[in-house]
Parts: sequence; structure tokens; C-alpha cells
Amino acid sequence: MKNSTRREFIAASAGAVALSYAIFRSTQGWLTQMGQVAGIGVERTLGGKLTPPNARDIDPVSHALNRLTFGPGPGDHARVSAMGVEKFIEQQLSPEKMDDSLCDRATARFSDMWNEPLGEQYDAEPEALPPVLRRVTLLRAIYSERQLFEVMCEFWSDHFNIDPGKADCRWTKPTDDADVIRKHALGNFRDLLRASALSPAMLWYLDGRANVKRRPDEKPNENYARELMELHTLGVHGGYTQQDVMEVARCLTGWTIRARRDDGFAKTLISPQTDHFAVFFRKDAHDDDSKRVLGHEIPAGLGKGDLDRVIEIVGSHASTAQFIAHKLCVRFIADEPPQSAVSAVASAFSASNGDIKTTLRALFAAPEFASSAGTKFKRPFHFIVSALRATNASTTADRPLLSYLERMGHMPFCWPTPDGYPATAQHWRSTLLWRWNFALALANNQINGTSIQRARLQARIGSDVGLMATLLGRQPRAEESDAWLKSGDGLALLLASPAFQRC
Repeated sequence: MKNSTRREFIAASAGAVALSYAIFRSTQGWLTQMGQVAGIGVERTLGGKLTPPNARDIDPVSHALNRLTFGPGPGDHARVSAMGVEKFIEQQLSPEKMDDSLCDRATARFSDMWNEPLGEQYDAEPEALPPVLRRVTLLRAIYSERQLFEVMCEFWSDHFNIDPGKADCRWTKPTDDADVIRKHALGNFRDLLRASALSPAMLWYLDGRANVKRRPDEKPNENYARELMELHTLGVHGGYTQQDVMEVARCLTGWTIRARRDDGFAKTLISPQTDHFAVFFRKDAHDDDSKRVLGHEIPAGLGKGDLDRVIEIVGSHASTAQFIAHKLCVRFIADEPPQSAVSAVASAFSASNGDIKTTLRALFAAPEFASSAGTKFKRPFHFIVSALRATNASTTADRPLLSYLERMGHMPFCWPTPDGYPATAQHWRSTLLWRWNFALALANNQINGTSIQRARLQARIGSDVGLMATLLGRQPRAEESDAWLKSGDGLALLLASPAFQRC
């Protein structure tokens, strides 16, 4: 973009931001009514040097921070520069070794609810758990030092999407988040796939619990089998047929979940209280004849072992490696990633039998990753979290903040269909007005429960230019500095700028 065009765009953006600020002020009463703040927010301690990036363009350190995290905070560039990008990547791939006490403090008020057994989750009011899950997810993204882990939790949550609004998913999705997504986010894909297949939330969401064959004329429910191959493994063009869907559905018959009442699938099988809501296998509801899946013969009589054969077959399929690699490259490289990068990542996935860390190492080592700096358009969740991290905000992540995600259409765990939130920029271009609203509200401390210590932050960094460089991951252009000084609200303008929208 030529400088004159860029200046015109920034000037136009300033006008649009001013308009959106008026809209924001008119809706402030509505936002306040949406919910009052509960608890006290936390703030990252700004220790050490806060030396901002000094390169004219996004350097490898800023690029790694932009893509492997939800956005750098003040001082992160200096810290990662000191350790080196490769060491930073390895650190992020071993989250269990990292201290995460700040994040633990931020989410401590919810720990009792989170550690309850699944059966006790059902004691909560029907709409009580999903909002807590959303707040905890947002707080973790903002405050966790285990940033790549949180990024991958978001990635797999979309990949294995479950809408808590369906039936018992409102009670079972928090357990799925803990025992499926977070437990296996950086583990092995096949373990993750198997855990998802037997997740109480997934059994409810895609009707696996209703997949039974108790009589010769009873047809299995194919819903989960179809999504298993289309969305979770091979992809829609992965080479499976309708016959494969039917055979996989037969393999997975009999897996269900104990219900609170007789629902037609757990009749007379409600056990003592300690086993309520547990996943179990009904041999009398399983099709135990032989099957053929994707050219592989599955002999009769395996019973529950059919599930493991299916996981092995689809998890090791070449189309699965390509499909997962493509989705990862979309997330970390480009909306339309080069096939050379996808092939390299797929090869690492296959050679490691689905080891997620090995796969990510191959992705981050790809030259296509290194050359893609500053080209990805942030999804709303990423944009909001990156703004909060860049300004070292303190927040309770309560309703006034979540309402912005709701307006942008990216509230965590609210996508109704199994494909998960869209990953590419095209879907999110229409959110710009509410992004500008958010930038103005954040910069002026007008979001209840969320605040930034702007003067203190600017004093620690040392200058306007340093603060701009901290937000941009590079030194500001002349037109950006000029707009900062002339706008009267440079911080809001920069957060709303095209440069901050990208990573």
C-alpha cells in the first residue's frame, strides 16, 4: 500500500472510529445492564526490561509471539529475544514445566465448580455452567503463560465443536473441555480422537448415545460416524463413501451414557449414584457382525474393540494427515496455505503416528511459516485477547467484556453446528465496527470490570513510539505516528488500525 493511500485509510479510520465511539456511548447503558462485575481482576507483573521491538518490519520474535500466542504483552519481545525463538517454541511445547500461577489466581474463584465430578455438575442450574466455561476460557487466554497450549485448546475446541445448548451438553461440555481437549491438546491425535468419541458431551451432541442395534431390523444412527470422517479425520473429500459411514456407525453401536431418567437407550440400566452419567458399552445394543471400513476388514466378535479398530483406521489414514495438516496451516500460516507446507506438516503427522508436538515443530520450521508474518486477520477472540494482553489489562472477563465477543459473533462455545467457528478472514470482515467500539472502550477504561493503567504502562515503556512498537510488534510507520499524535486518542486508533487487526 502506498503511503498516500495508507494515510487516507488511517484518516478515514479515524472518522469511523469517532462515529463508532458515539455509537458506543449510546449503548453504554445497555452494556452495563448486561451484567455487573463479580470478583477482582488480576494484572501481569511487568518485571524486567520492557524494551520494545526496534525493527522496521515484524521480526522472527514478533512473528512467533503473534502466531504461537494470543498476542504479546509488554516485555515479551525482550524476554523471547533473550532466549531465542527456538527455545521459546520448545518452552511452549512443554507447558507442564511452566509456572502459571497468575492464570491460576485469575480462575481460582471457579475452581470448586470445575473440579466437581460429572454427576455433581448436573446439580447446577441448566444455564449456569456454559457462561463460567466461557469466562474461564477467556481468562486463560489472557493470563496464561502457556500460550501455545491455550491456542491449541481453541483449535481443537473448534475441530471437535460441541454446542452446549443441545440437551445435556450444557452440563457435560465442561468435562469434555477438561478431559478431552485440555488433556490431549498437545498429546497424540489418536488419543484425542478416542477421548472425543467417548466424551459424554459428544455422545449427546452427535447422537452417539442413540446409536444402537438391538433388533435385526434396527438401523444404527449415522450422525457421529459421518462427522467423524467428514470433520474430525479424513475431510469431506477424504475418500470415504456412504457405505463407510454405515459401517463405522455399526462399529460404534452400543456406546451410550447413563441418563437421569429412562430415555429409551439406558432403560433399566440406571445404576447407583456413583455411576450416574458414566459412559458405558451395551453389548446387547452392539452390532457384533463383521464390517469393512475403508477397505479394512473388521472381524465379528470384537465387541467394544470395534471402536479402537475404527480409531486406528481413520487416525492413520493419509487423508487424515492431509486434512489435519491443512487446518493447522490455515491457523498458523495462511487462509490458503501453500501445498508445500501442508505436505511437510502432513508427513510429520504421519511419521509420528499423530504426535501433535512433532507436527507443530515441523510447521514452525517450515519456510512458509517464517515468510507469512503480518498476513493473518485475527478472529474476534484473538483480537480482543491480544488487545488486553498488549495493554496489560486487568479484567474479570465478566458480561460487559463478553458482550463484545457476542456482538462480533465469536463467543466461545456458541457455534451451533459441528464444523466449529470459521477459521478464515472472509467470515470476520463484518466485525470491524464492533472492533472499533471495543478499542475505544478499552483505551478509555469504559468496560466495567476491565481496566488498563495507561499512564503507568507508557511510563515503563518510556515513550509513545515505544508503546506503539509494543502494540505493533515493530517500529511504527511515519503515518501511524502522525495519526497517533493528531487523533487525540492514539491508543484507541492504533488498536483499531489495520495493522493491529493482523498477526
